[in-house]
Order: sequence, then C-alpha cells, then structure tokens
Amino acid sequence: MEQEYLSDDVIEQIKDFYHSIDADYGLTEEQKLLIDKLIINEELKERYKKYGLCKECKQPNIHYRWCQSSAKHFQQKFQNWSSGNSEVDKIIQESQLNAKDYWEKLEWIEYDNFEHIEYITKGGFGSIYKAKWRHRIVALKSLNNSKNITLDFLNEINLHLKMNNSRYTIYIYGITKDPKTSNFMMIMEYAENGNLRQRLNSDFNSLNWNDKLDILQNIAKGLDDIHKKGLTHRDFHSGNILLSKDFVFRIYYLITDLGLSKPANEKSENFGIIIYEVINGLPPYHDMAHEEFLAIKICNGLRPSFNIKVPQLVVDIFKQCVDADLSKRPTAKYLLEIFNQWWNEIDDEDSEIYKQSVEADEINKKQASITKLDNSKLTYTTHHQAIYTSRLLNFNNLPEPKNAESEEEYSKNVDECINHQKELLPDNFQQLSESDCKSSLSFQEVRKLLMDRISTEHPLSDPPQVGHDNVLGSLPDNSPHLPQLWDIENRLQ
Repeated sequence: MEQEYLSDDVIEQIKDFYHSIDADYGLTEEQKLLIDKLIINEELKERYKKYGLCKECKQPNIHYRWCQSSAKHFQQKFQNWSSGNSEVDKIIQESQLNAKDYWEKLEWIEYDNFEHIEYITKGGFGSIYKAKWRHRIVALKSLNNSKNITLDFLNEINLHLKMNNSRYTIYIYGITKDPKTSNFMMIMEYAENGNLRQRLNSDFNSLNWNDKLDILQNIAKGLDDIHKKGLTHRDFHSGNILLSKDFVFRIYYLITDLGLSKPANEKSENFGIIIYEVINGLPPYHDMAHEEFLAIKICNGLRPSFNIKVPQLVVDIFKQCVDADLSKRPTAKYLLEIFNQWWNEIDDEDSEIYKQSVEADEINKKQASITKLDNSKLTYTTHHQAIYTSRLLNFNNLPEPKNAESEEEYSKNVDECINHQKELLPDNFQQLSESDCKSSLSFQEVRKLLMDRISTEHPLSDPPQVGHDNVLGSLPDNSPHLPQLWDIENRLQ
C-alpha cells in the first residue's frame, strides 16, 4: 500500500532532524539512512528534507513553513479577527485561502503588536515608519487618506503580494491600522541601508567596476522578476531601489513602490537613467528645474551626459535604454545577461569590458571630476527645483519623443522645441530670446524675466516682488500684459 502520510511512530523518530532547501545538507549519514528506511514515498521524503514538518498537522510541509492544511488552519481563525473593513478582510482572507506557499499570504496584525514605532520619511504618496514586530524590524507604509480604502491602496497591496516570491523586490507581510489616524498601513520588509541614491551619495567614489556591475545586475534581476509577472514598474528610480543585507552581509538591491505598476510593455521603464546614476554618480538632470520645459527637451532628445570617461560598451547599452522608440529598448532579461557577463569578465584581461574599464580608469585619474572629494562622498549642487520624490505630472501638448544622436541634431530638435513652445505661450512670452528658451529656465524664472521687461516698459511707483500675490493686482486693468501673466500664473498653480 502506498504511503500517503507519515505515521505518529515515524514522526516521533525524525521530528528533530535538521532540514534545508538543499535536501541532504545538515543530515548525518545515519539520519539519511533512517529517513530512507522510514519514508518510502519519494515526494514525502523530498518535502520533509527540504521543508520539515508542519507544526500543526505534523506532516511534511509542501513549501517553507507551508503545508497542505495551512489554508484550512487560517480559515478556522477568520472569526477571531477583523480589520473593521470588509474589503481589507477580503483581500487578506483570499490570500490565505489561495496561497500555495508561505510568501503568498497576508496577515492582519493589530497595531498594538508593534513596538518602538518611529517616523522615517514622507514620500510622494504617503508616509513611512519603522517598528519592531516578532523579533524583526519592519516598515509601516501609510498611504495618504487610506482610512477611506481606495482601489489604489488595495492595488498596491496585491501587486506587492504578487512579487513576494522574488528576492529582489520588497516583501509585504500584511496590513494594520493606526488607531489615531484610522489610516490603514502596509507591513513591509524594512531595508535598513537606505536607497540607491543615498548609497551613491555616500560611497560612489569607493565603488569599483565590480561593485557597479553587481548593482546593475541586481536591479535588472528584480525588474526581470516584475516583467515575468506581466507587470511594468511605472515609478522606477533610484529612490525606489532599497538596500538590504543578508546574514553574510551581501547587499541586495530591492525594488519597491509597485503601486503605479500596470500590465504594459516590458521595455517602457527607463533603465538607462539607473545606468547613468550607477556609473556616473550624479542624479539625472540635477542642475535644472524638473518641469514642463525639461519634459519638452527630453522629448526632443535631451539625455544625461557622462562627465567621466565610461567604457564604450556601457555607453552603447545606455543609449539603447534611453531610446525614444520603446520597441528598441533592451528587455530586463537581456540587461541581466549582459551585466552578468561583464561582471564575470571584468577581471579577465582578454575581455573587452576589462580593457575598456582600465582605459576609462586611467583617463579619469588624470582629470579632476566635479564629483570627487577627499573621501568616498559625492559633492554636487542640485537645482532648487530639481525634485526627486514621486509625483504625478500632467503635461499637455508635448512633442513626439525623438532621439538626438549629435549636438547638431539636438540643436535642430531644440529649434523645433522653441517654435512648439511659442505656439503654446502668449505673445509677450514669445518675445523671450532663443537663449532663454534653450536654457534650463523654469516658469518662475521666465515670469521674472517677463516682469523685468514689464517694469522697464511700464515703471511702477512701488514695484512688487515677483512671486507675490500682488504682482497682477499692481498692473492697470487695461495693461496688455495681464493675459500673458495670467497664463503664466495658471501654469504655476
């Protein structure tokens, strides 16, 4: 008769044996022989060696801390808890009933189970705290106004849960509720080493080519995992790539903030910007305002430029990743293969990546870099309107995206850009010089130029300060400049 389960006698003899995902690791030869003798069913034997016994039913788990009866055990406890919101209860309960392993389920955790709760930061769409829970540190993420459960909140939970089996994305444990604000909060893996942008700011000048390629292949692996689930990350930047260390202090780069992810073209994320930051150190477009003028310039071919010598192999893959034609961008799977190949060859003197990296290092040593200091930190000046927190942008009438392979081609595109801007802006605004339009002027700065011009043409007895609410009120009602300023003011709202 085929062995369908382990008897109490068998369980008693093997219950304390070590188990590991490497089935025979940690077992003595005597223990292996005993297991082979007692467990005849090969499937049960393999499950026992890898995952051990379920603490409740005492049968071999089918996955890490998960057995065939786990869903039933959770279902029996449904009556013992409630979040107070039927939608939240539903998403947790469905995850527990449908889970095929430990990582695919959510838990409801009462807020008073957390200790040492500490505010960390505020992002574009919510606030982050850290707390102690079950002998580990976790992150608590509260979305703005989540006391009124929205589809966005539930969507982000489902997306993170969908990625829980990836080692390269942030893990979600469950949901809780802050009794003071009534906001629901996601309980997530805490990345104690900050984000990629912070790592580059503090350690960039100590990173070698092995380090940089390891970072890139880590991130490409996480993005490839996301694509394998049929998703595209739509808020992909260095602030949403977090650092965590395992028990041997290896650094993992974990992708987070999946709330804006959607089923889409797997080539739509701009991995080129990540390459630029990791290789060059600087944030993209750090010296200009992040607003509509910049969006128009990017559409016309503006790309970040390396301020150091970079291997041509890296430059070529960067250009592919920032191609205006999404269909020509490499997939994350391809990038993972390329970065892994370069990482394996970086110390091989016969490899092309080794030769180019050595040449780049020699050239960089001979020239002063604007990013160098006497230590590993970067130093650079960021434009006061360069914004690196997540936000939704709604720019209308942007030109069709295009590439610019040379300075001449970019200048031609910018000339078209200027004409495009003039078509959208009021008459007096169009009188600004072409050099103004080609620069990184923000609308605030353009307003100042226009106000300076107005002050010259129509001196006021007590000229107002640009940017104050009385700017428009100081002009006479019949001023020909009122419509132009109203247009600029509306763009600044």
